[in-house]
Amino acid sequence: MTQRVQRSLEAVPPPPSRFTLNEWYLNNRQCYRQAEDQQHLAERILAECDRTRDEADEIVLRNKQEVEHQLEVKLADVEFRKKQLELQKKDLEVEVEALKTFRARIEDAQRALSKNAHSICTKCIVLREGRLGIDLCHDDVERELLKEREVIEGAQSLLDRTLEQVNEQLRRLRALIYTLVRDLDGKAEVIAIDKHNRGLKETSLNLSLYHGNTPLDPGTVTDEEWAMYTQQNIDRAAKELVSGRPIRSYIDQLLKQAIEDLWKQYHLVNDAFRRRIEEYKEAKAKLENQHFETVRQSNEMVREITRLEKAIADKEGFMALAHTRLGNRAQRRGVELCRDEVEIKLINEVEDIREAVTKLQQMLAEAQASLRYLLKTQVQLEEDINIKTNSLKIDEVDCMTLRLGMDYHAY
Repeated sequence: MTQRVQRSLEAVPPPPSRFTLNEWYLNNRQCYRQAEDQQHLAERILAECDRTRDEADEIVLRNKQEVEHQLEVKLADVEFRKKQLELQKKDLEVEVEALKTFRARIEDAQRALSKNAHSICTKCIVLREGRLGIDLCHDDVERELLKEREVIEGAQSLLDRTLEQVNEQLRRLRALIYTLVRDLDGKAEVIAIDKHNRGLKETSLNLSLYHGNTPLDPGTVTDEEWAMYTQQNIDRAAKELVSGRPIRSYIDQLLKQAIEDLWKQYHLVNDAFRRRIEEYKEAKAKLENQHFETVRQSNEMVREITRLEKAIADKEGFMALAHTRLGNRAQRRGVELCRDEVEIKLINEVEDIREAVTKLQQMLAEAQASLRYLLKTQVQLEEDINIKTNSLKIDEVDCMTLRLGMDYHAY
């Protein structure tokens, strides 16, 4: 019961305060003044809001127009540089194809020199080692052939070094083309991005606000560095083109000079072959004439030996007759065995016959010795003729036929 009374007492509010009439007037005036102040403040705020909104709209519009202008400028700059890069890339590709053609010419020349000229020249040198006897000498043909091999090997060495230079130039051009391609890819990507940005409006769909923490301007390369990078690529391409073109002119001159030197030496070797072949033919003809004359003299000497032997045999009858007569007259007796004219003639006849036979025998020995020398000379001449025939076959048939396959054309 006591708690209920206490709760009832607590719920009853205290009586309101009483104010004087002056306080009431003062309070009204204060409320009017506060309302007027708030109204003036609101008017200023409204005016400031209008100004701020107009200023913000102007700034945003101006910035948007400036950005779009810069986009146009940037696109024009990038497209101009992209066009320059494409022109340089095209020139580099043309230069690469031209150098590849020149490299193919050098490789053709190398194959021709290695498999044709050098092989034929070496075969000729080896074939001429098959000469026999005195013909195996260091003649003009051998000297010119060895010189020709040196000229061919010198041309091969020069072509090898030139091919290395061409391959190095091709490597540098291809590396530069790769750099330009990467730069062009970057430019194409930038053009696509900026063209897309240029077409965007504040009312476009798919616009989004970024709420991440990473800055939206991650670029660290300045515009000057960007322009310098592209310009350096263009300058490098132009420099490579300028430095590469003389290589083609050098290759042209090199191939022309090498072919001239090779043809010159080729004709010198052929001229030496022709002179040597004429010498072989002349020597062979003289040897054949000598052989014919030697055979003729040998036959004549054989007949002469037969005649000498017959003459010696014939003298034996005369000697026997004289000896018989002397023997018969030695049977005379007494004073009849005198040294008369017949005796003297018979004795002289025997001496004369003996002297004649001695001379005939001497001549027979000389004739037989001469026949032996003639036969030996005949055999030697036949060997020399065979040597010349072998040398002629090697030089005129084998080597000159091989050399018909040598061809130095404009590679």
